[in-house]
Amino acid sequence: MGPHETALAYFGLLFLGFIVASYGTMVGAAGGFLYVPLLLFLFPAEHHSTLTAIALAVNFFTSFSGLTAYVRQKRVDYKSGLWFAAATIPGAILGVIATTLVARKSFEGIFSIFLIALAIFMFFRPKTDTAASGEQHLTASRGLTQISKSVNGITFEYHYNLILGLTTFFFLGFVVSFLGIGGGALIVPTLSYVVHFPVFIATATSIFIVSIITFTASMVNIFHGAFHHGAHRIAAMGIGALIGSQVGGYLSKQVKGSWTIRALAVAIALAGVKMFIDVF
Repeated sequence: MGPHETALAYFGLLFLGFIVASYGTMVGAAGGFLYVPLLLFLFPAEHHSTLTAIALAVNFFTSFSGLTAYVRQKRVDYKSGLWFAAATIPGAILGVIATTLVARKSFEGIFSIFLIALAIFMFFRPKTDTAASGEQHLTASRGLTQISKSVNGITFEYHYNLILGLTTFFFLGFVVSFLGIGGGALIVPTLSYVVHFPVFIATATSIFIVSIITFTASMVNIFHGAFHHGAHRIAAMGIGALIGSQVGGYLSKQVKGSWTIRALAVAIALAGVKMFIDVF
């Protein structure tokens, strides 16, 4: 899409950015896992590297705007988020470069099956943060990092293995950047199930991490010239995403942790099924 496109087409992209960002920010995924399938459907003739570059850039606008909402709610674990984001950077850079060098069909086929399986697991085994005492308390073990965070009168205490988290996020950085999905769809389950964050903290910290990943990947894309044909689409979708992510941040306060996970599972399943159909 270029400057010659109609105002209606730009409005459609703006609306798309708004809807995806609202839903994505609410579940802590920022929407990157939805942008790519939608862009592939809308622009089948475009090279996938251009579309993933657009998705990553719009996802940065989404995550950065959503982050401001979560910062106001004091739900972000900055220290842990910085550690995990740093671990993703080498993988994210390799992932962007690999999109121009590696055939994606086989990888997407395997990954689509993984997404569907992950969605089923998350839907039927959602995590919840609610405790009768108003606290979530996990006793720390030797060698693990423990965090205590108070939000709106509720104290969350949780612990995790830093080495396991850093290793997992290194591989996540490659996968999400290679596929152009931003990462939130995988980061929230990783923080919740592998690293044992409360969902309430995981969704906000995920947005923080995604903003760093997508900024890094977008800088690499700019260096490689991948934005040459996508700047106008990014602008249109980005405006909608900036507004929608604020709406999503507000909605996230109204939804219980278990239903946030289920909502994310549905979106992951749809993305996995779409990817599976495209490959096979």
